[in-house]
Amino acid sequence: MVYTFTPRGVCSRQITIDIDENHVIRDCSFYGGCSGNTQGVSALVKGLTAEDAIAKLEGIKCGPRPTSCPDQLSKALRAAIE
Repeated sequence: MVYTFTPRGVCSRQITIDIDENHVIRDCSFYGGCSGNTQGVSALVKGLTAEDAIAKLEGIKCGPRPTSCPDQLSKALRAAIE
């Protein structure tokens, strides 16, 4: 299943996740945001289950912002598996 999410409060404008029936992340792409950071996060979550990625990424902040691209990815993953 491919899931598209619109993040809030961060520089990236869209997150696309390809997740299988066992909640394993096959692919993840950010559109906008800090290219190196979002590519790194995408590479690190591939092969993880959504639940494991959520546990690692949820609550990460970006400077004074109450959220971050990784935190928004955790929200996208939670929405995708519900």
